[in-house]
Amino acid sequence: MTKAELTLPSNRAFVVQFRTATCQTHAQYAGRIEHLVSGQATHFESWEQLQRSIEQMLMQVSEKPP
Repeated sequence: MTKAELTLPSNRAFVVQFRTATCQTHAQYAGRIEHLVSGQATHFESWEQLQRSIEQMLMQVSEKPP
């Protein structure tokens, strides 16, 4: 296994899709996140919610037996 494979495991990979901002004066972070290995997906409405979603999905992955 290469060093890159060790530091970037596929079970920690996500796709993040952002919606087009509706307000031009404020940055809005809303969209959808999907965990690539499990296929689990959810929508988010803020940067904080995106971060919490990633943390929750990663905790679920680490709790599963190999």
